[in-house]
Amino acid sequence: MRVVSICPSNTEVMDFLGKTDLLVGVDNYSDWPAAVLDLPKLGPDLSIDMDRVAELQPDLVLASLSVPGMEKNIDALEARGLPYIILNPNSLEEIAGDIQTVGEALGDAGLGKEKAAQFLAEVNHFKEQAAASPEKPRLYWEWWPKPVFTPGSVNWLTEISELAGAENVFATEPLASVQTDWEDVKQRDPDHICMVWVGVKEEKMKPELVIKRPGWDQMRAIENGNIHVLEESLFCRPSPRLLEGLRKLIAVL
Repeated sequence: MRVVSICPSNTEVMDFLGKTDLLVGVDNYSDWPAAVLDLPKLGPDLSIDMDRVAELQPDLVLASLSVPGMEKNIDALEARGLPYIILNPNSLEEIAGDIQTVGEALGDAGLGKEKAAQFLAEVNHFKEQAAASPEKPRLYWEWWPKPVFTPGSVNWLTEISELAGAENVFATEPLASVQTDWEDVKQRDPDHICMVWVGVKEEKMKPELVIKRPGWDQMRAIENGNIHVLEESLFCRPSPRLLEGLRKLIAVL
């Protein structure tokens, strides 16, 4: 099969299945595993060059709706009659479902089922560990600084927080992504601030600017020096690599 992935998390699902050898092209942000770095790059996820995709003659395109604006990619695939499936998970259970779905689409339903079960078994292992945790530190995840966006209850980072024996301070909001403001975050007074600005490398994120926000120096997280710059690629992509991010988070906490 010839497979094209136009979203990093989809590429990482292919890696989890051990099927990156089937990939013939990826979006510009797909940077894992190293094996995909030399593949044709087809543009950023919101501006995929669909003529180049068509030239690659894929048997399957792994599309996504994880970012607003990706709908036009689906329209373009439809217009060219290219075969595709859409992956758009918000939870770890849905990521497992996507692993199974991709396995089936690749003609190996057994592999998809086996790897999905492996993923969920690891999730359950962390659940058991978290249940024994005596304290639950409160986390604020910052996806974007201005305007402020943070994950709500319907998001994998709320689950990742719980699996780390912690809780997301915005788990009260029944949304996948919450737009809020600095004052709201200050009032929730988290124990830890986790900076994972979407699409921004760690070295470009500046904790010193976060600390200078009005009144934030009085928050417990900043008073105790608990502000963490984390790899957004391990926390902002709904892929099996979230469990690698989870291990890092547990070590940080």
